[in-house]
Amino acid sequence: MRWFRTWNVGLMRHNLMRMLAMGQTFLLLSVLSVIFFLLLGVGGIAEKQLNTSPVSSMKGLASSLSSRFFISMVGMELPHMVPEKEMSSFSGKQMTNFVVQLLTDVNPSDPKSLVAREVPGLGADSPILLRTGSGNKTVQAPEDYRPGVGADGSSPDHPEPDHGQEPDAEPVQPSAPEADGKGEDEPPIQPGHKNIVMVYHSHPQESFNPVLGIDSTNPSSSKEMMNVGLVGDALAKALERKGVATLHAYENYAATVQNYSYNYSYKYSRQTVKEAMSQNGQLQYFIDIHRDSQRHDKTTTTIDGVSYAQVYFIIGHGNENWRKNEAFASSIHERLEKSYPGISRGIWGKTSSQGNGEYNQSLSPQSVLIEIGGIDNTREELERTAGVLAGIIADIYWEGQEAEKAGSLTKGQPPQKDGQKQVASKHPAG
Repeated sequence: MRWFRTWNVGLMRHNLMRMLAMGQTFLLLSVLSVIFFLLLGVGGIAEKQLNTSPVSSMKGLASSLSSRFFISMVGMELPHMVPEKEMSSFSGKQMTNFVVQLLTDVNPSDPKSLVAREVPGLGADSPILLRTGSGNKTVQAPEDYRPGVGADGSSPDHPEPDHGQEPDAEPVQPSAPEADGKGEDEPPIQPGHKNIVMVYHSHPQESFNPVLGIDSTNPSSSKEMMNVGLVGDALAKALERKGVATLHAYENYAATVQNYSYNYSYKYSRQTVKEAMSQNGQLQYFIDIHRDSQRHDKTTTTIDGVSYAQVYFIIGHGNENWRKNEAFASSIHERLEKSYPGISRGIWGKTSSQGNGEYNQSLSPQSVLIEIGGIDNTREELERTAGVLAGIIADIYWEGQEAEKAGSLTKGQPPQKDGQKQVASKHPAG
């Protein structure tokens, strides 16, 4: 008996077509996945090479956490990281603030951030947090205001911007203040005839209410010792007492520059810095001193019963080598955190859409803008902080000198063999 088998050609064809379709889909998805990851890798490389803003990086997220908060997070998995006597940083308020800011980019402690994206210009001064400071637990960004008429009646010659050709700053001849050795037991040690540090002011009319004896949201003055010039003077003199030759260049650009425009403030100060660099070949550090526009409770800290003006470090992302400037600012910031916790309010970056974006920092990797205090800080608080900064900057300089000297000695002396050392020890000099 013969057996007959019936083949359903239509069904076989249908199954074959379905398998081919699945294969095509799998192949298409594989190719698309490869292309996606290739583009992702290329994008990452391009971002690292071209983009100067870390706002979307993990660094930007991690830096927005305080040290205690970060330790508490790690302590959830590693209990020994959190001391038994120390209370957890995970309060309801802190957790709520962190989650809301992470998801919406709105800081509940700063109501302005709620509408900053909707109101044109309101969020233009929002910097990017690079490194948090122990003196800024609420992660409050620095605030800037444009200058108005000064308390002493001073005002820019031409407050409105000149829409024509940019005005040129006249050459300036900055002069260093005399070293003030009062209160010191020993005379300052002079490293040489050339200046090492340059202290200057791009916004020299920024002032302080207690100094002027007024109550204003934007105090300003054209008198050097009645504005940020007094802070620069205190910093320069303190550095001189530490043995670091310092040039304090104070220029009232509104009075000396023809067709002055506030919009070109950093153009004028850049000319001042370049002029100083041409005359002082050993200048290494460039400190642009400003003040913040926030009130006393947000710009002051108390250490051992003594009040200090707090500081912001500002880095311009318009400078393609801004990471080098950030490294210099970090060296100061980290020492502040160790010796005077609470003074630093962190390191913040600004792009060209949030300000000048460069701040003359392309002229030197050891150039930084420091906002010292706010509109309500007293002269004593400002001078105390200036003294602290001077000590740290002087330490950085002298440690660098010692390392350079040690390196040159090591390089200049050829290594001795063990036999030579033994012979030398048997025949001492003299």
